[in-house]
Amino acid sequence: MNLVTSPSAAQDGSTSASGPQGPLLVTHIQPTRGWAALRLSEVWRYRELLYFLVWRDVKVRYKQTVIGAAWVVIQPLITMLMMTIVFGKIANISSDGLPRPVFYFTALLPWGYFAQAVNKSGVSLVGSASLISKVYFPRLIIPLAAVAAPVVDLALAFLVLAGIMAYYHTAPTVGVLLVPAFLLLAMLTALAISLWLSALNVKYRDVANAVPFVVQIWMYASPVVYPLNEVPQRWRMLYSLNPMTGVIEGFRWALAGKHPPDLRALAVSTAMVLLLLVGGLAYFKRTERTFADVV
Repeated sequence: MNLVTSPSAAQDGSTSASGPQGPLLVTHIQPTRGWAALRLSEVWRYRELLYFLVWRDVKVRYKQTVIGAAWVVIQPLITMLMMTIVFGKIANISSDGLPRPVFYFTALLPWGYFAQAVNKSGVSLVGSASLISKVYFPRLIIPLAAVAAPVVDLALAFLVLAGIMAYYHTAPTVGVLLVPAFLLLAMLTALAISLWLSALNVKYRDVANAVPFVVQIWMYASPVVYPLNEVPQRWRMLYSLNPMTGVIEGFRWALAGKHPPDLRALAVSTAMVLLLLVGGLAYFKRTERTFADVV
């Protein structure tokens, strides 16, 4: 919907009505169509609400926990150790010449962020039903907040990776300067998927049950426990349609600096992210008008 603020007219329509401090302002709520309905500038005007929702999600995550933020360190560390034992020692899957803990942890950084963001944002609209049904604000803020909050965990996990790399004498190269770009790509990927899932979950509640399972399967369809060069060449471009392929390979190269990412695979993954994001924005805005009624 579109909010237009204008001076109120007098009852006879001839002059503007005035109050003690000047013309009275009236806000008209009008439906919008096309790409104008996105009104991304309106999200900026509600940035304080976005900040509040992100801060709320971070506080709720660690409220009444015994070890608090240490979970950010414990979970990826245990996962990395299990991958090192199962996929590295037992299955003997290639680590592309990198120490196995470094190889797995550089992938778990973006993947852990993505999994957490999608799991939370996929149910974010239904979880904010009381807020949506009572107050007007850009609904896009809710999945945005759910995607932004896990960045705090990602930042803390970076410190753990720095310690692991120091232990194994693995120094980052100049590619580390591109980490913010790959982080942005990871955030856009999570947001693109979240727009589809959160909107679908309002209408079809079984989406919430399917999201954790899909995310778990998705991890094995991404180069988390194996390098991209282990994928047969004839399947590599099709495999790159997975938007997390470019993100994970980009993180590995930028942080560990072993091999540069496949530029064609990275371009395909980036194009897929943009396609999903544009489609997700269009679908989200198309269904947004029914959220308050259905949720």
